Amino acid sequence: MDRINRLIATVLLLQRKKRLRAEDIADYFQTSVRTVYRDMDALSAAGVPIAGEAGYGYSLQGEHLAPVMFTAEEAGTLLMGAEFVRHLTDSSLQKHLQSALIKVQSVLPTEKREHFDRLQSSVSVFTRPAAFQEDIRSDMLSALQQAIASRFVVRIHYANRQSDASEREIEPLHLVYYGNHWHVIAYCRLREEIRDFRLDRTRRLQTTEQHFSSHQSFSLAEYFAQQYDMREPHEVRVEVASEALHIIAAQKYYYGFVGEEPSANGVIMTFIVPSLVWIMRWLLSFGAYIQILSPAELRVMFAQEVRAVALRQLAGLSDISGSHTEFS
Repeated sequence: MDRINRLIATVLLLQRKKRLRAEDIADYFQTSVRTVYRDMDALSAAGVPIAGEAGYGYSLQGEHLAPVMFTAEEAGTLLMGAEFVRHLTDSSLQKHLQSALIKVQSVLPTEKREHFDRLQSSVSVFTRPAAFQEDIRSDMLSALQQAIASRFVVRIHYANRQSDASEREIEPLHLVYYGNHWHVIAYCRLREEIRDFRLDRTRRLQTTEQHFSSHQSFSLAEYFAQQYDMREPHEVRVEVASEALHIIAAQKYYYGFVGEEPSANGVIMTFIVPSLVWIMRWLLSFGAYIQILSPAELRVMFAQEVRAVALRQLAGLSDISGSHTEFS
């Protein structure tokens, strides 16, 4: 990173942090402490309101700095991300998204603004939308964001898989999107344990003024590992034919992909998964383009499923033609 970019990045870093020691800044940029001192002198000479105190570090005085100038690539990346936000969030975040894009456009010079406008009219995202009912959940994500940041207890009316509804007080810890739904991972005061709540099953949500203490020991990765019993994961090795590599490459990271090696027919991929049934259903979509190498249990499961599918289809053909085709 050249010096100009490092100086700009230093200001942005100080904007995010209340106070930083010279050693912290040096570690962040992989420079020497002496270089940090020179950078701070240069920023101060340029009029950036930096305060430094021995033993405490550096901080920015005041919160109003000149607007950040985006490159065309940065603005384009934000636009791409905004399209996903538009499709995967509720109206409470979408309205903030629109105002944020206007602010991004306002700080772009004319030629980059024209570039941004052309991209905006030429980028679309088509995906299955999140399961929201806007009439009763239009501000849910925004409210949960605030509750997580401020550690406010939230009161919800929640329906489980059996549609049995109950009132809950929860301490929201993490918002996560998976399985085509938004979820809030929270400590449930009713069940006295951390639970996973799907937002499309949440009928009402109200933020209270009660504060909860920090769950410092909570780890989202550990929580999911326990939920999916990753304490005893399965290693799966699959040979993928060259013809299917371009398809499987776009999906493999969602299924525990950890490595690959070349083979005579394509590549051999290795996955670490919580459930053999889970990965088998995905592998079925690749049909004859894949061969399961291990474990043997998965090969048997796969063969049985393929046989069941074939028999079902052949039975359908028999109903149509009145003939019977033998399959063994």
